[in-house]
Amino acid sequence: MATDARPARLTPAEFDALYRRLAGRAAEGAGGALTPARVLAATREVRTGRTVTMAAPVQTAPGPDDPEPARHRMSQWPGRSGESGSGLHFAMDRFAMNVHGDADSHIDALCHVIYDGTLHGGVPAGTVTEGGATALAIDAAHDGIVGRGVLLDIPRLRGVPWLEPGDHVSADDLGAAERAQDVRVTEGDLLFVRVGHRLRRAELGAWHVARARAGLHPSAMEFLAERRVAVLGGDGNNDTAPSCTDGVDFPVHVLAIHAMGLYLLDYLQFEDLARVCEEEGRWSFLCVVAPLRLPEATGSPVNPIAVL
Repeated sequence: MATDARPARLTPAEFDALYRRLAGRAAEGAGGALTPARVLAATREVRTGRTVTMAAPVQTAPGPDDPEPARHRMSQWPGRSGESGSGLHFAMDRFAMNVHGDADSHIDALCHVIYDGTLHGGVPAGTVTEGGATALAIDAAHDGIVGRGVLLDIPRLRGVPWLEPGDHVSADDLGAAERAQDVRVTEGDLLFVRVGHRLRRAELGAWHVARARAGLHPSAMEFLAERRVAVLGGDGNNDTAPSCTDGVDFPVHVLAIHAMGLYLLDYLQFEDLARVCEEEGRWSFLCVVAPLRLPEATGSPVNPIAVL
């Protein structure tokens, strides 16, 4: 079982030391870890052909975690003023959304995090301008992110439906979940960590997640560095709120994106996948992530698909 000890707060000096360790041990980033050989090996995870989404429906109603939800407007529909019922017509609509909100499933590009005046790899922050990002934009992933996915279910490990806001997932939790689920995270994997955020939201209603949410403790990123994972995804923001790092509000984002060069997926939903994994008795699968081709964008809505 996971340890009951609450991970300690990090001082600025401790976080800086952790950042330097992870940056020094980081793999080549998501693109370098996802080699054709690993993608080919991941296809062997497909046994039953079941496909499962890891995305939540896009929200169009405001809530405490989504004050500016996506806007969906019909621009053309049957019976619109001035249109006859005969002949050919098309139904058409438009969407507008805040990609990095606290409700909708999305992927962060490597240009999303600016820390100490730079992007990942020392790229100058000035490459992100009013017109968009001229380096490390999400279109760098236009060929897709494909590999072996692994879901570690922390509420299942602890025997609870979800982690309460403010709780942390430690490296010990991740290792204990591996053992409990009889799965091992390996180099190049797409790691997904369930904290039960979506289930709690569905059963208790939305809340102000910017103030309180469950996520990973920054020290848990050492686990990812040791296993050399390529991608991290969570059903919350991946970062805990309030932050346990003095002076850094989103330490996991800084470590994952800026230090390690990992694509980060936020606010996914794992309830469907967890059920299928339980039914099939396995927690690894082929995973396909296909961001929209948005030149110079800092992220994209995303619908990751698990293929079992």
